[in-house]
Amino acid sequence: MAKPVVVGVDGSPSSLDAVETAAHEAALSGVGLRLVHAFGWPSIHPPPGGPPWSPARAGVRELVDGALADAEQRAREVGPRVDITREVTVGEPLMVLEIESRTASLVVVGSRGLGGFGSLLLGSTAVHLAAYGHCPVLVVRGRPNPTGPVLLAVDGSPAGERAVEFAFAEASMRGADLLALHVWNTWSERAYEGPGDPLNMVVDIDRLREEEQRLLDETLSPWQTRYPQVAVERRLVRSRIRPALIEASNEARLVVVGARGRGGFTGLLLGSVSQALLHHAHCSVAVVRGKE
Repeated sequence: MAKPVVVGVDGSPSSLDAVETAAHEAALSGVGLRLVHAFGWPSIHPPPGGPPWSPARAGVRELVDGALADAEQRAREVGPRVDITREVTVGEPLMVLEIESRTASLVVVGSRGLGGFGSLLLGSTAVHLAAYGHCPVLVVRGRPNPTGPVLLAVDGSPAGERAVEFAFAEASMRGADLLALHVWNTWSERAYEGPGDPLNMVVDIDRLREEEQRLLDETLSPWQTRYPQVAVERRLVRSRIRPALIEASNEARLVVVGARGRGGFTGLLLGSVSQALLHHAHCSVAVVRGKE
């Protein structure tokens, strides 16, 4: 059975935007959609009177049922033929969605929410899911250009291979072009952007540019053969990595990035580039982890 798209629901406007995006993704992929409401409390100790989710708490139950009903209606408007299921689970949202990601093809969350999903990015829930999720995580944010390309952040790392595959598949399903952007500078190999200006270091710039172009070409060529219907623009830019990608997201409908690229500290599950995009991109961001 095909793995469903999972979306976190709490009734907030942001989560309803996520539901629409998730329904669209499910319709494009031909899979089911799973609406998940995680009912948690900030304390590990349940409040007096029993567990927070129980038939006795009718008011809470009605509120949750109403949020799920609104979400389902919104999803059916986008994907009328999508098979939709609901799930209400007691637990902290980030842990519940992490568990859900084990049997999902994609997890979609909004940028801000209510209750357990509140201040999603500032509360680091999206960062946690991007780092620990077992499938790609799509964070709905910004104002995407509906006619823009899928923007792929190319880093050339083995861990980024799945991000490349995901970006080509998304562009193919959406009938969109793919903008493959590889940003480099004189410190690219260490993926480090310090207080100085790496653009002015004394190195063999021509040789380095040729190496970076070769890396970009070698990363994309096999996937262009597999997806010949996708029009690809290969863009090599000498700049600082994070600002260049954030600026490029202005023209995109979706940004796809690996969880962690070249360089950085060994053992980190989420790199600074993906974190910067989660917080500052002008459109939705899909973070794809590499093979474990």
